[in-house]
Amino acid sequence: MVTNRQKIQGIIFDLDGTLLSSDLNFQLLRELTGCPAGGDILAHIDSLECEQQKQQAHDIVREHEMRDAGQSHWLPGAREMVYGLKQHGFQMAIVTRNISDAAKLKMSHNQVPIELVLSREDAPAKPDPTALLQIARYWQLPVDQIIYVGDFRYDVEAANNAGMVSCLYAPEVRPDYASQADMMVTHFDDLAEQLLNQSGHDI
Repeated sequence: MVTNRQKIQGIIFDLDGTLLSSDLNFQLLRELTGCPAGGDILAHIDSLECEQQKQQAHDIVREHEMRDAGQSHWLPGAREMVYGLKQHGFQMAIVTRNISDAAKLKMSHNQVPIELVLSREDAPAKPDPTALLQIARYWQLPVDQIIYVGDFRYDVEAANNAGMVSCLYAPEVRPDYASQADMMVTHFDDLAEQLLNQSGHDI
């Protein structure tokens, strides 16, 4: 529940797998970039000593991200939630591990009404909390008045590292790291209801 802290004033979302679909084949990307099975692809690329190999790996990921962006769509309930929360005056932003161009294409393609978007080119990739803290400073809000919503371990860890309320979106299977999140939702109707109730808004 979000009521165990101060009232939430700002909401930061992950993009892929949270608001919008993503069909990226991470197993294939690991194979193409030489990343070990189960490893963090971006961290692996950054660890490469050969600049040519590093650039080739970045180019591979970029190509797949851009292709995926053009095929993306809203996930169930996400569009209604975002537009509803916007109508009620919540501040909203997105922090994504995507490149900026892919994020912009996804946002434009799906008409996502959120202007503040930080990519991995703007700040270190999650679970590093830098991007989340930058947004908190920009909004001039205490971190415990901000909730970060995402669908993966890195999202939960980033929110916890920033001292924000961590919300795990898990519509199908409860992952083994769900206990690390402050709250978990299986449908965005639940999150919208909680946020509007704690703010005294009519649903």
